[in-house]
This record gives sequence, structure tokens and C-alpha cells, in this order.
Amino acid sequence: MAAPAAGSVPAAGATITTDVPARLDRLPWSRWHWLIVIGLGTVWILDGLEVTTVGNIAGRIAEDGSGLSVSAAQITGLAAALYVAGACSGALFFGWLTDRFGRKKLFMVTLAVYLSATAMTALSFQPWWFFTFRFLTGFGIGGEYAAINSAIDELIPSRYRGRVDLIINGSYWLGAIGGSLLSIVALNTHIFPKDVGWRLTFALGVVLGLVIILVRRHVPESPRWQFIHGHGDEANELVDSVEKDVEREKHERLPKVTQKMTIHQRAGIGFGIIARTVFTRYPRRAVLGLSLFVGQAFLYNAITFGFGNILTTFFGVSTGDTGYYFAVIAAGNFIGPLLLGPLFDTVGRRIMISSTYILSGLLLFGTAYLFHRGSLDATTMTACWCAVLFFASAGASSAYLTVSEIFPMETRAMAIAFFYAVGTAAGGISGPLVFSDLTKSGVVSDTVTAFVIGASLMCAAGLVAAFLAINAERRSLEDIATPLSQASPPSDSESATTPA
Repeated sequence: MAAPAAGSVPAAGATITTDVPARLDRLPWSRWHWLIVIGLGTVWILDGLEVTTVGNIAGRIAEDGSGLSVSAAQITGLAAALYVAGACSGALFFGWLTDRFGRKKLFMVTLAVYLSATAMTALSFQPWWFFTFRFLTGFGIGGEYAAINSAIDELIPSRYRGRVDLIINGSYWLGAIGGSLLSIVALNTHIFPKDVGWRLTFALGVVLGLVIILVRRHVPESPRWQFIHGHGDEANELVDSVEKDVEREKHERLPKVTQKMTIHQRAGIGFGIIARTVFTRYPRRAVLGLSLFVGQAFLYNAITFGFGNILTTFFGVSTGDTGYYFAVIAAGNFIGPLLLGPLFDTVGRRIMISSTYILSGLLLFGTAYLFHRGSLDATTMTACWCAVLFFASAGASSAYLTVSEIFPMETRAMAIAFFYAVGTAAGGISGPLVFSDLTKSGVVSDTVTAFVIGASLMCAAGLVAAFLAINAERRSLEDIATPLSQASPPSDSESATTPA
């Protein structure tokens, strides 16, 4: 049965039979996939640049003559909390809209919100203005996570999905490196006046975002979303066009596919159905998602909320030099997903997720032991952190991959939004409350306690993954979780066993 015309709402009970998922999954890697990676993935660099820059310029904004009357504590405390609150709110709000109105519309809207709010932050003249637009900047970034992760997973072939998702999420740390180095230049009063340099760091984020928009407008809507929501003809036309481009690029014909599925088209799904699906139909997967997000959130806060204070308090590092140490740590965070990412598609999800979580936790336990004994200096402590975060970054990125692929198509963006919001709230609210006091106290045992909390939760999450993780490697999204709209769907199982 043909799909309704573009812009129309499918009739109740209307069905189509489609082979679009199978055709997308059998595509070889091509220039079209690189366009998707660049257009959708670069926003994580912006996020890393944003968060790191604000942390590094907090002291300058708090100085007399900066043009803004706020304290450093307000920037790292209230402004950071508002950014986190905005990210959680934006993820949930835009996540629901993404499942209802499509990936492309929303990943353009969320980027526009981010750009506008960042530009307004650069023009701050009063504290209330600065705080308001920090919230709205987070609101846009939170929406990006839901829209972008769902679009990436639905457009990337199944045999590459794991590595691509991990590397893209890990690219946050490229932005963190850039933010650390940018702040050194922007805060140099020999180059820029005190009330101008910090504003230029936000302006640079706007410029980079505008470049991303130019690339992103060529990224298509998800054909998987289209055929479920009454636009089957557009989905077929898009995949036809991509196949022709790939065949011209590769100079060979693509093999035919035989797998098809029948879908009851629908305009949208309410919160009630989404909640019942995630927590009633897939309770073990919900436990897995929560465990992964909360574990990585606390580990990262055990380190990142105190690394500056630890270096200056215990090792005598100048506050002006901590940025260089952070750049080294950020590099380790990016290298982890880059090198380990392919193993998530070959060795498998369950083994790699559980091992990266448990290894990073054990290494942090070891770091806590060496720190308690007084066996570390600033350099060796940074080396230990790099080793921990090499594995932890791959694990944390796999949390986003996991929740984006183990729930049905119709709930994907909302599932990502929910677990992201819970993890972000744990890291951005509970984390600072627990870890900032522990790591700034100047007492060795307090810092050790912070490390032990993060390490324990990370190991616990790894053990949960060892038992509950789904072997999703190289499998179609529709095979991992049957779409709610599929006609006469087979009974789902939460078994982690890959079908023969």
C-alpha cells in the first residue's frame, strides 16, 4: 500500500511494506556517511568547547573590569547548575518532539537555540542575563543529544554503528582541548581587553555553529522515521538516491535485499506508551541504561570536579597551568573511543561495555590507593587519570550508543533524552554536591573517598552490563527491538543472545 503524500497524516490502520532498513544496513561506507558524521557529530566538539571554556574563564569574568558583576562561585555553581538544568529540560522536551516531528527538523531547531543563546551570552551585561542564557544554551545542547544520536543510529549501517557512535560522542573531548587552549589566548590581556576576551570565546562558538549549519542542512531526514510516520514514498526516494550515489562512487551494483517488514503508520506516540514500553516491556534494558549513565556520571565527577583543586592543593601546580594538564586528560578521553570503538562492532557490545566500565573503575581504585600512599606527583597523577579515562570515555560513549539502539524506533529519541537527563542530573547536581567539597577540603582521605565512590559505581555498572547488555553488534535496529508499529510483531525478548 502506498504511503500518504508528504505532509499528510496517515490514516488509522494504514500499512506499508518496506525494505528500507535492510537497504540502509547493507550500504558500504561512502561519502554520504561522512556527510552525516560531519554534519551531526561536530556539535559534540561545540559542547566540549562550551563547557571547558566557561570553566576556564570563570575567574576572569569574576574580576573587576570584566563588564559583568558576578563571582567565580556563581559561575561555577549557579551558572553550571542552570546549564545542567537546561540540558536535562531540553533533552526531554526536544526528545519528545524529535520522535513526533522528525530528526531533521529538530536537529536544526536545537542547533539554532544553542547558537542564539550562546550569542546572547556573549552580550551579557547583567548577571540575570548571563544566567538566563546559560540555561537556554544548555536547553539547546540537551536537545541535540536526543535528536543527533537517534539520527546517527538510524542512518549508519549496522556493522559500523558502534564505532561511529562512540567516536562521535567522544569528540566532545576535542572541543575540551580546544576550549582549554582557546581560554589561554582569550584571557591574555596583552591581546584582548579584560571585558572583551571572554566574550570572544562565546562568539567563536557561534561562528563554528554557523559553519555546522551549512553542512547540516544537507543531512537528510531519517528514512526509518519517515516510513513509520506516513512518508514512505519520501523514504524510498531518499534511499534510491543514496544507492545511486554509492554505486557511482564504488563503481559496482549493490546486492538486492530480501528482508521486508510491514508497518502500521502513525502520527505519533504518547508519553504513556513510551513509558510502558521502556519500563514494562523492557525493564532489564531500562536498568542497564540507568546503571551505565549514573555510573559514568559519578566517575567523571569524581575526577573532573576536583582535578584543578587536587593539582593545586596537593601538588603545588599553579592555577594558570592546570589548563595544560586538563588538555592532556582530554586527549586521553578522545583516544579511548577512537581506538576501542571498532572493538564494539567486532568483539561485541557486552564484553566491551562491561570491560571498559570495570577496567576504568579498577584503575581509579588503584589511583586512589597510590594517591593515599603519597606515591604520585602532578605528572603521574595526570597519567593515572589518562589511563582511567581512556577506558571510561569509551564506556561513557557506549552508554549513549546502548540506549539509542535497544529500544523501539518510535521511542528512541525520548529514551535517549530520559537516560541522558537522569545521568546528567546525577552528574551535574549530585556530583558537585558530593565531590566538590570532598576534593577541595585539602584532606587526602576525602579525595580518596571521592575516587572510591566513582570507582565503585563504575564497577557496579560494568557488572550490570555483563549480565544485561544486549549483543547488538552488526544487527539491525529493528532486530534488536521490534518497532511498536510493526504489524504482527514477534514476541520480544530481552535476551542478550545474538540470533543465528
